[in-house]
Amino acid sequence: MRKILYPGTFDPIHNGHIDIASRAAELFDELEFVVALNPDKETLFSIKKRIKLIKESVIGKENIKVNFFHGLVVDYASTKGHCAIIRGLRHVSDFEFEFQMAMMNFHLNKTITSIFMMPDEKYIHLNSSVVKDVSKNGGDVSAFVPPCVQKALFTKFSK
Repeated sequence: MRKILYPGTFDPIHNGHIDIASRAAELFDELEFVVALNPDKETLFSIKKRIKLIKESVIGKENIKVNFFHGLVVDYASTKGHCAIIRGLRHVSDFEFEFQMAMMNFHLNKTITSIFMMPDEKYIHLNSSVVKDVSKNGGDVSAFVPPCVQKALFTKFSK
C-alpha cells in the first residue's frame, strides 16, 4: 500500500488544503492528514477541534485519514509506513522554506520522498491566517472553507 502524509497545522483547514489532499489521494492508496502539535505556535482551534474539522471536511473520501503528531514529520512518516510527504506550494516564496525542509527530511530518511503540489489557481491566495483574518473582521469566507469550518469560525469570532 502506498501511503502519503500531509502534515500541517491546519488552523483551520481550507479549500486549498482539501484540493491538494483530494488530488494526492487519487495518486496514492491512502493519504493521512497529520495535525502538528507545536507548543511554540498559538492556534485558534484546539488539536481536537482541528481534527474534527478535517474529518468533517473530507467525509466520503474513504482513503483519507486524519491523525495528530508531535516531533519530526519524517520519523512519523517512517513509523507509519508512508513513502512520501506532500506539501502545498502557492507562491515561489513558499518554495524556499519547503525545499529546505524537504532536504532535511531527505537527509534524515532517504526512503521518504517529498512531493510538492500547487492548489487550483482559485485557491492560490489562501492560507489559514488570511481565512481567520477575513472571518474575524466579518468577511464572507464561504468560497474558501467547507461549511463546517465557516460555522466554527463564525462561532469563535461571534463571542
